[in-house]
Amino acid sequence: MIDIINLHKAFHGQTVLRGVNFTIPTGETVVIIGRSGCGKSVLLKHIIGLMRPDSGQVLIDGADITKLTGKTLNEVRLKFGMLFQGAALFDSLTVAENVGFTLLEHNHHEPREIQRRVRECLQLVGLEGIEHLYPAALSGGMRKRVGLARALCVNPQIMLYDEPTTGIDPIMADAINNLIVALRDKLRVTSIVVTHDMTSAYKVGDRIAMLYEGQIIEVGAPEAIRHSTNPVVRQFITGAATGPIPIELGPHRLQRR
Repeated sequence: MIDIINLHKAFHGQTVLRGVNFTIPTGETVVIIGRSGCGKSVLLKHIIGLMRPDSGQVLIDGADITKLTGKTLNEVRLKFGMLFQGAALFDSLTVAENVGFTLLEHNHHEPREIQRRVRECLQLVGLEGIEHLYPAALSGGMRKRVGLARALCVNPQIMLYDEPTTGIDPIMADAINNLIVALRDKLRVTSIVVTHDMTSAYKVGDRIAMLYEGQIIEVGAPEAIRHSTNPVVRQFITGAATGPIPIELGPHRLQRR
């Protein structure tokens, strides 16, 4: 369903993606791991067409999204649902208005049909009877689930999760992981999960890919990644302070000698 071909992107002379190549089959859940700032979210934004690469291609069902504009691009984007890192809810809208926002914007449904779909999606994420509340009244975990309900509202073929467990406690994080797995099994959507939370990565992924220095350096099933002999991968998955990945601490730079 998704083919990423030799993708390059730099900002102000700093290279973030340097020839990323990756294929994601229909129905698979792929987890992309890597340090904060390594380009994981940038890669997601290219996949959904929010950013354009300096060079390379992103094929969605064979269509190169990097060359699409306007209505054609929006039609492809409707295949996607995206859970943003901070949920990205509109503070001035109620839960119901947030969840049904995309359907309302594209005028694809009658108001009564949108209301029914909103209730259905809130039930899928374990939230009922909160349609009238505003985001300020919600906990961090509830915001994440409302954001997920909004992403599901368009019946996406592809789900993108940007740091789904960041900023919530471990118990709620596990509940979000269970929800991602349940939605995958129930809806059979293709999913990409960006995270640096290895507990989440092992639980939700069919495959795990590590992004480092702008490239995918290893891809494998969760157990293969857990037992990887690549020193960069091992340092990241074990959370070790020493190793080949340098650590910036003010004016100091730590790495294995």
